Amino acid sequence: MSLLRKKDVSVMMENKSHSKLARHLSGFDLVLLGIGAIIGTGIFVLTGTGALYAGPALPVSFIISAIVCALAALCYAEFSSMIPVSGSVYTYTYATIGELVAWIIGWCLILEYGLASSAVATGWSGYFQSLLSGFGIDLPAALSAAPGAVPGSDTFFNLPAFLILMVITFLLSLGIKETKRVNNVMVLVKVAVVILFIVVGIWYVEPSNYTPFAPFGISGVLQASAIAFFAYLGFDAVTSAAEEVKDPGRNLPIGILGSLSIVTVLYVVVSAIMVGIVPFKQFEGVDSPVSLALKVAGQNWVAGFVDLGAIVGMTTVILVMTFGLVRLLFAMSRDGLLPKVFSDVNEKSHTPVKATWILGTTSALIAALVPLGTLAELINIGTLAAFALISVAVIILRRTRPDLKRSFKVPFVPFLPILSVLACIMLMLNLQTFTWIAFFIWTAIGLLVYFGYGRRRSKLN
Repeated sequence: MSLLRKKDVSVMMENKSHSKLARHLSGFDLVLLGIGAIIGTGIFVLTGTGALYAGPALPVSFIISAIVCALAALCYAEFSSMIPVSGSVYTYTYATIGELVAWIIGWCLILEYGLASSAVATGWSGYFQSLLSGFGIDLPAALSAAPGAVPGSDTFFNLPAFLILMVITFLLSLGIKETKRVNNVMVLVKVAVVILFIVVGIWYVEPSNYTPFAPFGISGVLQASAIAFFAYLGFDAVTSAAEEVKDPGRNLPIGILGSLSIVTVLYVVVSAIMVGIVPFKQFEGVDSPVSLALKVAGQNWVAGFVDLGAIVGMTTVILVMTFGLVRLLFAMSRDGLLPKVFSDVNEKSHTPVKATWILGTTSALIAALVPLGTLAELINIGTLAAFALISVAVIILRRTRPDLKRSFKVPFVPFLPILSVLACIMLMLNLQTFTWIAFFIWTAIGLLVYFGYGRRRSKLN
């Protein structure tokens, strides 16, 4: 029964009142934090990959992924308004299902946040080196990519990926007020770039490119949805900032649902214009599909702005994902499941500085030394598992703790949460066998850590 022990919600709220983290985030800041986490690699890189599966029906794939995320987002919004505590779905599961399941979910989120920041840093490096080459500057091959990342080339260390993560780590260590200022500015820049693409690109759409609309049928559309799901990752990182939010009961649901709504509209419009300009088969092997669409339209000057927007966009994704990773391990450490060093808060900056540098440096080394091109699906499966369990947790807590104050409620419980679980499972089943094997291995490692360390040292033990 110790595996099912739960944290008392009233105790969690009391601990939150004594938190040393500073409250500086408004609802507007949270919306920009969510947009900063979401708009990045998904729209600037993966749209081309998704088009190869869905064809001109790519916008439909984005809509399906958005619906799955929206169902989970409603559940997140209820929990975040009810238990505004750091740790996201890990914390919510700890209060409803029990310690072991909470640990597994936390372990899945470590996979999402940690590998996502490293993977996006690798993509950032490619765009940055492309920008440098435009000025006649080329890095030595040995410092341009991870070992084995470029066939036939002697690469040893991805220096740009390492450096951007170290810069992000330094920024996060300064404090949440400084972090939000930088994030807000960069988010406004990249949203402006996306709108620029829409305004310019819409005039070059060829209706003939939409035929046939779904060349690979519904299976191709669903496969593209499973890939496009990666493009929406990050809105859940908003809940990691719960203890640094002013009026979290009101502002957290605004941040979660507001950022997801804005991004969905932008994704659908951009993908529709992109496949309308370029026949979908031409996206094969293309790492910058949005730029390609503009070049085909003869708008090279706008393509340059899009490349710059991609760099800025990926920077904010790295920033928010690293932020979410640090706050997640902060919560798990505070519960005793991980070493205390991850929950030490600096008195001056009011942030877990030690954890920030440990995790930031680790992510930087992974990005510099490991080719991460195949990890998008692995990140997706961990997140989908977390989304499914948060939906189950809403149903459980509605029955076991109907007395808890909820500033936001999921409508049509249990039907919408059940639909969320089924939608997550549908996308998971469209992932490759290799992804499932890797996920089970990662989960097994997590169980070894829990039974070897966390279970005995848990504060609930």
